[in-house]
Amino acid sequence: MRGAGLLYVLKSRTLLVLGAFLVGTMTAAALAAPWAAPFDPLAIDPDAVLLEPSALHPFGTDSLGRDVFARMLHGAGVSLRVGLISVGISVSIGTTVGLLAGWFRGLVDECLMRFVDVMLCFPTFFLILAVIAFLEPSLTNIMVVIGLTSWMGAARLVRAETLSLREREFVQAAKLAGAGTARILFRHILPNAAAPLLVSATLGVAGAILTESGLSFLGIGVQYPFPSWGNILIEGKETLGVAWWLSLFPGLAILLTVLGYNLLGEGLRDLLDRRASR
Repeated sequence: MRGAGLLYVLKSRTLLVLGAFLVGTMTAAALAAPWAAPFDPLAIDPDAVLLEPSALHPFGTDSLGRDVFARMLHGAGVSLRVGLISVGISVSIGTTVGLLAGWFRGLVDECLMRFVDVMLCFPTFFLILAVIAFLEPSLTNIMVVIGLTSWMGAARLVRAETLSLREREFVQAAKLAGAGTARILFRHILPNAAAPLLVSATLGVAGAILTESGLSFLGIGVQYPFPSWGNILIEGKETLGVAWWLSLFPGLAILLTVLGYNLLGEGLRDLLDRRASR
């Protein structure tokens, strides 16, 4: 029976299971990097320059003789931190704006939503580029800037949920019981809006990882010598004719990680929609 139940879950939740597997693998690699990496990711070895993948160096070495597999593992930690922290910032801002706009409506709603519309007029990636250009390139700045420029979708989502939930019976009962605005928003409305917000946040992690990789590839993200999938790709671009592995492995890592979070988000959306329709 247990085997049949597991087989049913795998068949009916294919996107969710595949996404969870890819995300779980990436997360495990990031957490295990300090112990699983066979070499120091910053160690230079002049005798091991641009070695092809082998048993000793599964992903080969770069132009300074550094082990690419070790750098990839530590780069996974960078992507994980960027994705989770930047999305945490964006969801916090978007949730606050959406709750206030949906609850108070009127002038507050108009002002906040017009500000959201203005923010959406700017292409997010180019806005991030413009802000980063005036700041010192660092992982902290990248996470903060991505978070501060990607909260608008969460704000719209939470506003729509708040407008729907504020007229429900349980909210009216809380009002009659004397509950304050903050208690109603954070104890009654927000938990009921958490499901679609979770899906949005999951998809947002994929976008944040892709943005960080793009910034690092352009040279304004994570700076050398610290490893990032994006800055490994920079060297791969420069040595593509002689060191194909420097482009292949970080490219695949970015592809599979972003795909994993997208599949996980889509799987969660399907799961929550089916439960809501029952």
